[in-house]
Parts: sequence; structure tokens; C-alpha cells
Amino acid sequence: MKAIVQEKYGSAEVLRLGEIDKPVPGHDEVTVRVRATSVTHGDWVTTTGLPYLGRLAFGLRRPGRKVPGRDIAGEVEAIGKNVTRFQPGDEVYAEVAAGGFAEYARVSEDLLCPKPANLTFEQAAAIPWAANTALQGLRDRGGIERGQQVLINGASGGVGTFAVQIAKSFGAEVTGVCSTRNVKLVRSIGADHVVDYTREDFTKSDRRYDLIFDLAGNHSLSDCRRVLTPGGTLVLSSSKGGRWFGPVGRLLGALVLSPFVRQSVRTFMARRSQKNLADLKEMVESGQITPAIDRTYPLSEVAEAMRYFSEEHARAKIVITV
Repeated sequence: MKAIVQEKYGSAEVLRLGEIDKPVPGHDEVTVRVRATSVTHGDWVTTTGLPYLGRLAFGLRRPGRKVPGRDIAGEVEAIGKNVTRFQPGDEVYAEVAAGGFAEYARVSEDLLCPKPANLTFEQAAAIPWAANTALQGLRDRGGIERGQQVLINGASGGVGTFAVQIAKSFGAEVTGVCSTRNVKLVRSIGADHVVDYTREDFTKSDRRYDLIFDLAGNHSLSDCRRVLTPGGTLVLSSSKGGRWFGPVGRLLGALVLSPFVRQSVRTFMARRSQKNLADLKEMVESGQITPAIDRTYPLSEVAEAMRYFSEEHARAKIVITV
């Protein structure tokens, strides 16, 4: 089968189209005929091997998994003998550890979910990593409630576009922070207020927020706390940081600070969740959230898609058709 193969760390050019064996499902696994996938920040981390600290998890000198790609949407091709919830031909989507940039991917049954019925494969492939991160950050770590004032810093990105919509679905009044060229997009997905960071610094305004979901990491913790209500919550999910340790320093600072202030300062690392995908499926089918897609590339152009993701400040999601 055709797949994107990565033999070493580096820029987007280390990703090449090759031929590898088709995966065979284990007893508790499913082989999915991938119809679409999408580019995530996690894919960029495993492509570059940065920050270096991350290589402890995905390979010190070279990638432990040679086929990147985390989000998939497609059709069940084959099932293991213990699989009971899916049959060949079922339309599904999932977030996998790796292997999504390929014609076929092997997935554990407990990570797979039926695809939202009202979405194409391309739209469904935009959901798993980004929307799951947004849902966990706002609901599970942020404790979002109806009527709250919520700010999404980084509202035009893959996670941010879902975060705006999810916050609105919980009944919050939402402020999105983005650049000038993305103001229209953020308004179109439901933000009540939009802050153009090229013209205004949200940390210096008089507005106060019950919950800030920080996806950009471009302000200090003290600056963010300044615009929180006295009992407000700051949730950090930022990828900013140096080549060695990435955002670890900022996240550790939040952990140290949290016990000494009335406001809640929380960090998290999103985990793959079948239940969350089922919750997101319901939200999509009820019209509460809709994937926003920036560009679509064929599998053969994953390297170009990754380059665009890293260099051109892509908005919303970049989808790969297979």
C-alpha cells in the first residue's frame, strides 16, 4: 500500500511517499481503509523531533514509528476475531498513535467511533485530535459552565476553531483572539467578540473572563491572570517553548503557581478517547460544531501540506485525501 514514510527527523522534506505492507489487524483491532486524514501539531513534533525532550517518547535518534498521521476517517476493511462493535464497510473515524498517512491503518477497537453521519470523510478527519483537545481543555479541565465569559487565545487554529464552537455549545459568551486575516473566520464560527491581537492586547483590556483557554502561549501567566475574574480558571495547552524542553518550563510554572493563588491555573495533555469522539459525533450531528477546513492536499503532497502548516500560519484544519 501507499504511505508516507519518515526515516529521520527534519523539515517537511523528510516525509516521502513509499510502498509498505498493508497492516493486518490483531485480535482486538480493526484495519481501516483510510479515506482522509489531517495534519496535527503532533505530526509536526514527530516530523521535526522538536522539542528534543519529546524524543524520549517517540525515538531518540530516529522516529520509532515510520508512518506519521494521527487523525483518520474511512471504512472498516477487516476486523480481528475479538471485535464486536464494527463490521467491514462501517464508516468510522479515530485518533491513532501513528500510521494515519497511509491507505490503510490499524486501530484498536476501543479507540474507534462511528463517523458523524452528516459529514464527508474529509470533514470527519479534521475532528479527532483538534476537537478532542478542545473538548478536554474546556469541559474536563476548564469546567466550563453556561453564562461564563470565555476567552480562546488562538481561536483561528485547528484546536481554536473547535474551541470557539464547543464553548458556544455550552452556553458561554465567547471572545476569540486571532490575527487580522482571521477575524472574519472566527466571527463566522460563532464568537461573540473578536480581538485582533495585531491591534489590541487582550491582557490590557478592562474585560474579565471566567475561563481562558490559552492555545498560543504568547503572554505570561501573570498577564493572563490579570484579566481573569477572582475565581476564574486559566487552562494552558500551548506548544510554545525552546528546542530542548518546549513548553515544559511554562507548564511547570503553572503547577508551582496554582496552589498559591485563588484563581485556578491548570495544564493538561489531551488523551485519545472513544467516549469523547462519541460526544463530538453527537455535537456535530446536532449542528453545534462544524469542522473548518483551510486547505486539502492529496496523500502524495503531505510534505507540502506540512510545510504550509509550519510556515504559513495555517488557519483551521489542513486535510489530506487518500
